[in-house]
Amino acid sequence: MGVLNVPEEILELRRTLGDFIDREVRPVEDAHVQEIQETGTFAAAKEERLKLRKRSAGLGFWTLHMPEEVGGGGLSYLGQVLLHEEACRHGLILAQFESIFPVVTGPTPIYLDCTPAQREKYLDPLMRAEKVTCFALTEPGAGSDATRIQTKAIRSNGSWIVSGRKHFITGGEVADFALVFAVTDQEKRARGGITAILVDADTPGYEVTRIQRTMSPYQNPAEITLSDCEVPEENVLGKAGFGFYSAVKGINGARLQIAATALGIARNLLEKSLEYANQRVAFERPIGANQFVQGMLVDSFAELEQARLLVYRLAADIDDGADGRREAALAKLVATEMVGRVADRAIQVHGGNGFMTELGLEAWYRDVRAMRLYEGTSEILRANVARTLGLPSA
Repeated sequence: MGVLNVPEEILELRRTLGDFIDREVRPVEDAHVQEIQETGTFAAAKEERLKLRKRSAGLGFWTLHMPEEVGGGGLSYLGQVLLHEEACRHGLILAQFESIFPVVTGPTPIYLDCTPAQREKYLDPLMRAEKVTCFALTEPGAGSDATRIQTKAIRSNGSWIVSGRKHFITGGEVADFALVFAVTDQEKRARGGITAILVDADTPGYEVTRIQRTMSPYQNPAEITLSDCEVPEENVLGKAGFGFYSAVKGINGARLQIAATALGIARNLLEKSLEYANQRVAFERPIGANQFVQGMLVDSFAELEQARLLVYRLAADIDDGADGRREAALAKLVATEMVGRVADRAIQVHGGNGFMTELGLEAWYRDVRAMRLYEGTSEILRANVARTLGLPSA
C-alpha cells in the first residue's frame, strides 16, 4: 500500500474521532481553562479521564486496537497511528494520557495470553473500561536492562509469594490490578526465569508507597511495594518463566502509538507557532516576516512532515507483514526526537510568552522530554536498529 493511500474507512474513523473530541472532550476541559493556564493541568483531570474512558469504550474507540476475537476492532497499525495522532493534535489534556486510547493501563495485546478465567476476571473489564491496570516491570535498579529486576516470586502451597518494589509505574496509583514481572528462577532469569503475574491491588502486602513527581504536569507515576503478596497459581499470565515473551507482544504497538502521539503534539505546537508568528507584531511588522522566525517554523514543518511520512510507512510495513522490531523502534526514535525540537522552537518563536504557563506551551515542552525515555530510550532504539542493519553488537 502506498504511503498516502490511506483506506477511506480509516479516514472516516479519524473524522468521527475528531468530532467526538470537539463535541464531548473539549467542553469538559474548557471548563477548567483558568486552572490549566495557572498550573498546566487541573485537579479533576484524573476523575474526568476515567469517565472519558468509559465513554470511549461505549463508542468503540477504547478497544479498536484489540483483535476482534476478544471484542476489539482489529484496527491496523496504520489506523492506530492516524487515530493517536488525531487525538493529540487538539492540544487537550483529556484527549491524551490514556483517556480515549489505552497504551499500558488498559487492554493491550499482552492480555491475549489470558486463560478463559483470566479473560473474564481481568481482560473483559479492561475492555469495558471498568478496571485499570498497570505494567509493573521497571524497578529502581532495572530500567532499560529489565533483565536485572529483583522482585521475586516463590512457589508455596499452590500459590506464589511475591515481594519487591516497582517504580515509574504509569497508572499505578489507580490500578485495580498490576501485571507484575518477577524472578521465579534465579539461574535462568530472562531465559525462562521471569514470570508475569496478575496481582490484585487489594491483595494483602500490595501498597502504593509513593507518587513520583516529574517535570511534566501530566505524568506522575507510582511506586508500588509488594511485601509477601500471596497470589494464586492461576494468576500467572502465559507460561511461568516466560513473562518477557508475553511482554513483547505489545511493544511494537506501544512504540507506534508513542510515535503518533509525538506527531500530534508537534502538529499542535507548530500550528500555534504559525498563528502567533502571523499575529505578533514587533518593529512594525509580524514576527513571521523575520527570516530567523521563518527558518525555525520551516524547520519544524519539514521535520514533522518527514517524521509523519516515515511513521505512516513503517506502520503500513508492519501491517503488510514486516517483523516490526526495526520499524517500531525507528518510528519512535525519529518522532520523539523530532517533537522535542519542535517544542523547543515553539517556545523560542513565542519568546517570553512561551515561557509563561498561560499559553500552555511550556507544559508540553516539559512533557515531551520523557518520550525519549519510556518504551525504549533513544539510545536503546538506535542499538536495536543497528542490529537489524547487520552491525556488530557492543
